[in-house]
Amino acid sequence: MEMIQSIDIMILMGLRNVFGASWLDKPMMFISGLGNDGFLWIAIAILFFFVGNKKNPWRRWGILLLLCLGANALVCNVLLKPLVARMRPYDFMGYEILVTRLTDFSFPSGHTSASFAAATAIYAMKKRWGWATFLFAALMGFSRLYLGVHYPSDVFAGALLGWAMATIVILAYKRCVLKNKSRILQIKD
Repeated sequence: MEMIQSIDIMILMGLRNVFGASWLDKPMMFISGLGNDGFLWIAIAILFFFVGNKKNPWRRWGILLLLCLGANALVCNVLLKPLVARMRPYDFMGYEILVTRLTDFSFPSGHTSASFAAATAIYAMKKRWGWATFLFAALMGFSRLYLGVHYPSDVFAGALLGWAMATIVILAYKRCVLKNKSRILQIKD
């Protein structure tokens, strides 16, 4: 773990030295703020749900997105963060940050994890939108590094966890939908 910590610190300080520019502060704070409490993704899921009806898939997409976000939040924020209990880099290294100090643990990055879970779900729904959301999810992860609230391994693990949780939920959802469709067909016969 010490080796990972050393590599994380080296990469984080390098990123902060290379990309640290006052003109980037507000855009990075804005992007990161969109991920607070999963607000952006939950709002999109609710919008999908209310736009949808029996004639279009939007309602199912909203439900699927909420399921992916919920499963991800459970594993990331409820299970892993307290279990690993990793100190935030600004607490460990003692530097000032541009955002309010956070009270939860660092590993894995919840903002990045939720963004990659949402991007995976949206990609499963509509590939063209999915690419854009994956790009935004990567930018979200970068904003967390830029602001100094996460280590690179937190962001990488968050991205991997978000993708994995959404993939599992999507596969389970498809299996349930297919199973129910076959039951409906049997009833009609």
